[in-house]
Amino acid sequence: MNVSLGQYYPTGSVIHKLDARIKIILTLCFLTFIFISKTFIGNFVSLVFLLIVIYLSKIPLKVILKSFKGVMFLLIFTLITNIFFNQTGEVLFQLSFIKITTGGLLYSGRMIFRLGILIVASFMLTFTTNTLDFADGLEVLLRPLKKIKFPAHEISMIITIALRFIPTILEELEKIKKAQMSRGVDFETGNLIKKVKNFIPILIPLFIASFKRADELAMAMEARCYRGDVNRTRLKVLKTSKNDYIAIGFMVLYLIIIVLMRFTIEV
Repeated sequence: MNVSLGQYYPTGSVIHKLDARIKIILTLCFLTFIFISKTFIGNFVSLVFLLIVIYLSKIPLKVILKSFKGVMFLLIFTLITNIFFNQTGEVLFQLSFIKITTGGLLYSGRMIFRLGILIVASFMLTFTTNTLDFADGLEVLLRPLKKIKFPAHEISMIITIALRFIPTILEELEKIKKAQMSRGVDFETGNLIKKVKNFIPILIPLFIASFKRADELAMAMEARCYRGDVNRTRLKVLKTSKNDYIAIGFMVLYLIIIVLMRFTIEV
């Protein structure tokens, strides 16, 4: 199965069968407490818990690693930025105004490690939750905000459609790029300005294809008499099970460990 960024990967595991609402809440808690944990040991504990989730989800590791292609630029940019702008510690290399220090390398390594955990945790939510369950779960969680006239259903629908179309747009991008390369467009050679210009034959067809898909989706929703949340019923009702409470227990254990490390360990 060729899985792209954000695409559902069904394996029938215990993680897939968890309530979508519980998975959304636990993922948000996990992402939040990664920022609280500022030590290597705390980040390592987060990695251990994440590896346990990956193992239970039965998703091949190569599928997760493949999804890093879409965010590799972000990781590289973060690495370079932290290396060159953090000037603490002993100087290892210096050329004019460019300086690489031990503090910069240590800080950038920590940031990349933490960012990688954040990205994989986000992947796991989309890999183990199909689009409809995610939309229903998110809408239920946002439902209390309807008292202040917050468009919970519309926001959840927008987020769901955006997540659903990420792999579609990436696949369309790859097809257009291969088509342009077969016509002789070179994306590898030349200076930066030339490379940017060479991407114009990709961006224009990609925008046209995206707007076309959006128009087709709008017409399909109108043809099915979509009227938002007015008198809307659901085929599948979300229910919590014993495994959901076990997952909550593991998350509580993780939060306790992170909080204790936050105030007791400085490494």
